[in-house]
Amino acid sequence: MEENQKENFNQSEDKFKSISVQKPKKHGMLKTVVVPFASGIIGASLVVGVCFGVPKIREIILPSGQGTSILQTNTNKTTEDSKINATAISLQGYSETAMGVAEKVQPSIVGIQIEYNVNSFFGQSTSTATGSGIIISEDGYILTNNHVVSASTSSSYYEVTDAKSVKVTLYNDETVYDAKIVGKDDKTDLAVIKIEKDGLTKAELGDSSTVKVGEFVMAVGCPLGLNTTVTQGIISAVDRTVTAEGNKYVVLQTDAAINSGNSGGALVNSKGQVIGINTLKLSGNGIEGIGFAIPISSTTEIVAQLIENKKVIRPYLGIEGIALTDEMATQYKLVKGVYISKVQNFTAAQKAGLEIGDVITEIDGNKIETVEDIDKIKESHKIGDKLTIKVYRNKEYKDLKLTLEEQP
Repeated sequence: MEENQKENFNQSEDKFKSISVQKPKKHGMLKTVVVPFASGIIGASLVVGVCFGVPKIREIILPSGQGTSILQTNTNKTTEDSKINATAISLQGYSETAMGVAEKVQPSIVGIQIEYNVNSFFGQSTSTATGSGIIISEDGYILTNNHVVSASTSSSYYEVTDAKSVKVTLYNDETVYDAKIVGKDDKTDLAVIKIEKDGLTKAELGDSSTVKVGEFVMAVGCPLGLNTTVTQGIISAVDRTVTAEGNKYVVLQTDAAINSGNSGGALVNSKGQVIGINTLKLSGNGIEGIGFAIPISSTTEIVAQLIENKKVIRPYLGIEGIALTDEMATQYKLVKGVYISKVQNFTAAQKAGLEIGDVITEIDGNKIETVEDIDKIKESHKIGDKLTIKVYRNKEYKDLKLTLEEQP
């Protein structure tokens, strides 16, 4: 369902099942503008992980038994306590692990500087902002956030253009490289840029589906323009649903420090593998250590499409609708499902015979109760796939055949 809904920011941690997140201001934006620019680059922190159990990198670089022990196994544990893996570790071992991960990941992280035109009552000016990126190929492809390179916005007082120039700095390299935007996608907040250079150190990508709550991570990025800065934390939650600027994201939550300019950087595990792209954070009074990263495993297909097609091609229905509760269905003498409030012309929905007033109750035998149910099924298919849609119309059910088309 193609609805662009704005959801209010919810700072309640005890109802954290679905929370609304706002992107923090970008670093260094609009110093010459009277009215502050409120939508900027998110500072997201990259987190490089270290496990207390048997850190993978520490196994390689630190001989067993080295260092002073800071945690000893309790030999008098109860049966329940024995389920916890309280392996003895050393302070030196912990430090060596963190250093090993940082050394592996830093060469794959870049700093990004963006330049914008700003039009206001006072004329046109130029403003800059910073972000981070992850090298994903040896020949110069870099993964970052869409909001890093695409911040066009306007109000009654000013207008900010898309980035008119994108420049990249590499680890231990004073050269500033011009980058071009290969493709970007607002819905997933992902973008790919490219510099003309070979022999780069690409990041090793991990499997974000195996990430566990409590797993140690570190963040590597360029907060406030400070290249290759690392911070540490743990995975606070997985499969967290957050909403920012009308888009919903399923993300990893971490308590690692997030600062302006970290957007697009990497969340990394104890093997030095990228498991997420730091993208969002909560900020405000009473909020501390709540940041979010896009799971890296969910980006694979998006990145491939951005490189190949310059955009993400998605299936499209062409309807707008409202989820009917039991009470609403009873009140209007309808059935529970999604009420179609609009059918766009020349779309798959119109061609299939869907009409305003229909209530979608099933798609391919799957029960439909919310707009999200429709979106989930739609996004699991490809353009050209055929769907059987059951609708309630004039007190009877009808099955309609719909062929998915490309979103305009």
